[in-house]
Amino acid sequence: MSSLASETRAAVRGHPFLHLALRADVVNYTAAARFLDIGDTEAVTAALRRFATDLPAFTQTDCAPRVSMQSGLGEGEATDALITVGETHLVPGAGALTGIVVAGDVSVTALGHVLSCLALADIEPLAAAGTEDALIVVVTRRDGPTALRTVERELSAVPQYRAVGE
Repeated sequence: MSSLASETRAAVRGHPFLHLALRADVVNYTAAARFLDIGDTEAVTAALRRFATDLPAFTQTDCAPRVSMQSGLGEGEATDALITVGETHLVPGAGALTGIVVAGDVSVTALGHVLSCLALADIEPLAAAGTEDALIVVVTRRDGPTALRTVERELSAVPQYRAVGE
């Protein structure tokens, strides 16, 4: 049988937005306990407070990653691909899509933040990928400029998204 503390931690991990809010110390613990609905609200509130103290705080990045826009992406040969997802190879000069390319001090985990910010801007990416020092998100040509501004703004001031415990 698991303890309420371990149940609370598991429930939080099932809701990444709540985990991020706990790390950022911007949570109404009682409201979060009610949202999780896993037991007595007061006991879950206390468990959330204890869990939050164990989480690493956000740290601001010292240097913002470089963000650029690559226009004219379309399907092509794998050898020329800027991004490959499954059997789809997107290459420059072959279409009407736009790639937002992030390079430098960035982690793959930041891709989730970028995708969330684009969703809030009503931009639906067509493809996305990341490595330990680069990300790319492919959008329509029309969404390219807004996507570029959104990603630049959000990554210039965002806390580093490193794995918990790093």
